[in-house]
Amino acid sequence: MRFEEEFSHNVHDDDDHSKTMSQCSVGALRPEHKNFVVVGYALTSKKIKSFLQPKLEGLARNKGILFVAIDQNRPLSDQGPFDIVLHKEYRRTHPEVTVLDPPDAILHLHNRQSMLQCVADMNLSNSYGIVGVPRQLVIKRDASSIPDAVAKAGLTLPLVAKPLVADGSAKSHELSLAYDQYSLQKLEPPLVLQEFVNHGGVLFKVYIVGEAIKVVRRFSLPDVSKRELAKNAGVFRFPRVSCAAASADDADLDPSVAELPPRPLLERLAKELRCRLGLRLFNLDIIREHGTRDHFYVIDINYFPGYGKMPGYEHIFTDFLLSLVQS
Repeated sequence: MRFEEEFSHNVHDDDDHSKTMSQCSVGALRPEHKNFVVVGYALTSKKIKSFLQPKLEGLARNKGILFVAIDQNRPLSDQGPFDIVLHKEYRRTHPEVTVLDPPDAILHLHNRQSMLQCVADMNLSNSYGIVGVPRQLVIKRDASSIPDAVAKAGLTLPLVAKPLVADGSAKSHELSLAYDQYSLQKLEPPLVLQEFVNHGGVLFKVYIVGEAIKVVRRFSLPDVSKRELAKNAGVFRFPRVSCAAASADDADLDPSVAELPPRPLLERLAKELRCRLGLRLFNLDIIREHGTRDHFYVIDINYFPGYGKMPGYEHIFTDFLLSLVQS
C-alpha cells in the first residue's frame, strides 16, 4: 500500500465522525483562518477517532492551530494552504511546507526484519545502561522448516512470534509464544521469531514527539521459568503485548521492575533514532531484562502510535506543531 493510500484510506468512509471531529471541513478555509497554523491531515478513520479528540482540537484552536481534513479525491494544490501536512506529493511543489514524515522512512518500520536493525547498529552503551534488541530470525515461508532454522540459528526457547509486516492493523499486533520445538511448526509465516527475555511482566512505552519524550508503564507477558518451560508445550496466542487497559503506572510493583529507564539513556536513544530513522513521530516498546538494572531491549518501534493513550498528549503535540512552524 502506497503512503498516500495508507494515510488517506477510509478518511471519508467513517460516516459523520471525521466531519464532526475536524475543526474545518475540506477545502473550506475562510479569511478569518489566515492567522491559524493550518495542519492538513489524511488519516485512517481509526486514527481520527483516537487522535483527533475534542480536547486536542479545542486546545489546538486556543493555541492558533487548525486541523483540516485533506480530500484524497482532489489535488492538494486546490486545498489549503497548509503549513503542515501528511502528503509526499505536496512537498515537491511546496517546499516551504513541513511534511510529517518521509514516506520511505515510515515504510522502513513496516517490516520487522529491518525495524530494529538501526537499534542493533547503534550498539548503545554508556554509564546509564545498555540498549540492544533480542536475537531474532525471519521466516518468510514453509513452517515445517522453522525447527531446523531455529536450531541452526541457535535461538533459545521460548520464542515470541510476530507477523513480519507491522502496518498498524489488528493482525500485525497479534503475537504467539512458542514453548517447544514441535509447536514451532504450527506458526504461520511470514513472521519474525524473537528470543523471549524475562522482564518482570512490564514494558515501557516510550512516546516520541519531536524532541519530547514521555514514558508510561504497561503490563506485558509474565516471566517464564525453566520449570514452566519444561512443563508447558504448544503455542499460546495473544492479541497484543500491551494495551491502555493494562496500564501499570499505578500498580504496586517491585521497584526493580517499575523503575523507569534512565532519562539520559532515553534521550540519547531518541536522538539517535530520530536521526537514523528520519522520523519525529514514533514510539518504542522497551523492556528491562529481569534481574538487571541497566540492560534494556527495544522489542518494537511504531510510527504515529496511539498518542491518545499518552497522558497529556494534547499539550505535547500542539507544542510540537507550533515549534515546527517557529523553526
